[in-house]
Amino acid sequence: MSTVDVRHPRSAAALRSVQLLVGGYLAISVLTLAAIIALRNDTAAVNAAVWTRGTIVVASSLLTFAFARRAARGSRKGFLRLRLVSAIMLVAIVVIIALPGTFPLWMKCEQAICGLLLLGVALLVNGKHLRSVFTGR
Repeated sequence: MSTVDVRHPRSAAALRSVQLLVGGYLAISVLTLAAIIALRNDTAAVNAAVWTRGTIVVASSLLTFAFARRAARGSRKGFLRLRLVSAIMLVAIVVIIALPGTFPLWMKCEQAICGLLLLGVALLVNGKHLRSVFTGR
């Protein structure tokens, strides 16, 4: 496994921030799935698209959390996967928010919060410092 030294204070601080943001994304995703389960009989609040999206978001947040942990331990592959997943999910969230009528307002608001957390992750992992640490340039 290819790893890099992430003990430099600036690298460690950036990766701690990434882990906190991803941890928030995971927590909100799990709480949202719990809300979906609690509201499952309210067809105005929960439809098939909400179930599908809620499940996908929990799965992606678990993967993102695992990738963030691996990156924080210096894994180049974990860092690359974190960069990819955070960008892909951010684009998906923008699409979800923009789609008219498919998702209820409460879920669009939840997705906006997740999007802000992932925007922070994407900015950090695509920033010059962390990219240079993991690429060696």
